[in-house]
Amino acid sequence: MSTVIEVDDVWKKYRLGIIGTGTLRHDFERWWHRVRGKPDPHSKLDERSEIRNRKSEVVTNVGHRISGVSASLGDDEMWALRGVSFEVKQGEILGIIGRNGAGKSTLLKILCRVTAPTKGEVRIKGRIASLLEVGTGFHPELTGRENIFLNGAILGMTKAEIRTKLDEIVAFAEIDTYVDTPVKRYSSGMYVRLAFAVAAHLEPEILIVDEVLAVGDVQFQKKCLGKMGDVAHEGRTVLLVSHNMNAIESLCQRIAHVEQGQVLAITNDLRGAIAAYVSGPTTTDATEWRNPGDALLNPWFRPLRFYLGDEHGKLAKMPIRNDDPIHVWIEGEIDQQDVALTVGYALYNEAGILLYWSAQTDVAENLWPRLARGRNALRSRIPPRVLNQGKYRLELIVALYCRQWISSPGANAPIIELSIQGGLSDSPYWMEKRPGLLAPVCSWTLEGN
Repeated sequence: MSTVIEVDDVWKKYRLGIIGTGTLRHDFERWWHRVRGKPDPHSKLDERSEIRNRKSEVVTNVGHRISGVSASLGDDEMWALRGVSFEVKQGEILGIIGRNGAGKSTLLKILCRVTAPTKGEVRIKGRIASLLEVGTGFHPELTGRENIFLNGAILGMTKAEIRTKLDEIVAFAEIDTYVDTPVKRYSSGMYVRLAFAVAAHLEPEILIVDEVLAVGDVQFQKKCLGKMGDVAHEGRTVLLVSHNMNAIESLCQRIAHVEQGQVLAITNDLRGAIAAYVSGPTTTDATEWRNPGDALLNPWFRPLRFYLGDEHGKLAKMPIRNDDPIHVWIEGEIDQQDVALTVGYALYNEAGILLYWSAQTDVAENLWPRLARGRNALRSRIPPRVLNQGKYRLELIVALYCRQWISSPGANAPIIELSIQGGLSDSPYWMEKRPGLLAPVCSWTLEGN
């Protein structure tokens, strides 16, 4: 198979809090170079800094370069990408994983030519369709139908070609009733459905999808994952960024693990890469999240603390035995009460597979914890003797039911970690991790002979 994407030593630098260069002269120089089709003179790496930083380069055990280049940055600058290099073959599905702020979206924007690299080169063969965020490439005043033709024209398709795909796109997006309504009146889920349908059906050679599918409902996400598989089987290439490790493992042939602007590994050992991503760096406070002050601001329930502890609120120490009581604590502040408020958590295993969701609304309505204005503390007990040995992550759920996400799993949710070791059985036969996702201790009786 031929190579359709080549990323060669790409760096990207941003200046924090500043849109221009900071001076009128530099802004004029940037505009003049752009008019003449020349590179931005104020986005280049300083050659002396580059030579100086080459001396401090080290090689990791996966063969990738880690540079001390950040030492040469000013106080208002940061590296979003640092020396990224890889290739993607035709018909390949490459999964890109990494924590929030790792540089994944910046990399995709460079591939889609939304922004230019500070240094390095990207070579692409073929037409690209991208879905980087909700409503990418849509004009809010145009209808769904008109936006389909607009996106098709951007991709270089004729009206006749777009018409042959129109009915299929509308049916896939499930918006036939609203296809002639301006998209500014669409919900975020409808935006995503139409945007993905357009990107996937207008026959691009390369399809790039960021984590926008988290906005759609579960059934549509399954449909999108199936469509991406079909696209790859037709010989086209897919780049997928997702926090859904189950989707990454089932769909992708290779994984690129990105952290702190660098590619730690590109491998076809999917489970190994996922385990390295999920486990992450060892931290002493992984069992607790505290609001830094301005995160998830809203009047209905502003999370203040999310942690694992005992029934009295004492912070838990890892690892925890399978048969020990584990309590999930969620503390938050309410300024405005709403009966639709739902607070809970989602539990994932180390492969990123969702085991279950739980919220304070699970019990009968007359038994719901009565949340009041001011500070509230919710506690939920994880059932003992159910979880298998291993590492887990919990993501905070806060929402106004069927109306608005405040803390959405797989998107902006705070995360804490749980490590289970031991307590799997009273029998000497099961002292280590058992096969399967769970390790329940079930009761047994002998009925008759």
